[in-house]
Amino acid sequence: MNRSVRRTLVLLLLVVALIFGLVVSQQMRTASEEPPPAPDLSALNTYVYNEPRTLTPFSLTGDTGETVTLEDLKGGWTFVFVGYTHCPDICPATMSTLRRFSRELPPELPEPEFLLVSADPQRDTPERLQEYLDFFGEDFHGLTGDIDELRELARSVNAVFVHRDDGDGNNLVDHSGHLTLLDPEGRMVAVIQPPHEPDKLIRAYRQIYQWARENHPRAG
Repeated sequence: MNRSVRRTLVLLLLVVALIFGLVVSQQMRTASEEPPPAPDLSALNTYVYNEPRTLTPFSLTGDTGETVTLEDLKGGWTFVFVGYTHCPDICPATMSTLRRFSRELPPELPEPEFLLVSADPQRDTPERLQEYLDFFGEDFHGLTGDIDELRELARSVNAVFVHRDDGDGNNLVDHSGHLTLLDPEGRMVAVIQPPHEPDKLIRAYRQIYQWARENHPRAG
């Protein structure tokens, strides 16, 4: 092998080594720039998504009779609960817990809204929703309207509801009992399973808010 060929081979090896080094360096830099995973809040019955999930678009009626769309949920944090005003147990208990949560929330955390998505639109008129939710506070609002659209919205926050007759002619609604937390972009960031307790909700909300503020600037 003459000197010219040897020099060419050496140069090629140097170029290959340089490219390989740049690729490895880029991969290491990308890995170091990736945000940390969502906090593990399983001890608080809470699952946090690494990437917030977009809700299905909707156009429903609010408790004051106005049209509400997904855009109206942007700008602040929102706790969503699927239920109905004639619910005998889980709904009033959950609403009362959220009211206590709101009253005990530390001032350094942003005040969220609370949204009841009706699973019983035939009886949950806007007037009925407003009367029901006014008892819990001015930050409590509701959605009613087309049952299929309500069902789709419920599904997009991982909830379901089913109507049944109790045998005495009474219409009952079986529905999910979890809370869904939306970020200021109107995206689902966490699901909080029952039992719900104000202090645990505050702890979960604090950690989710801090994580989102550091790793998802638009959501913080």
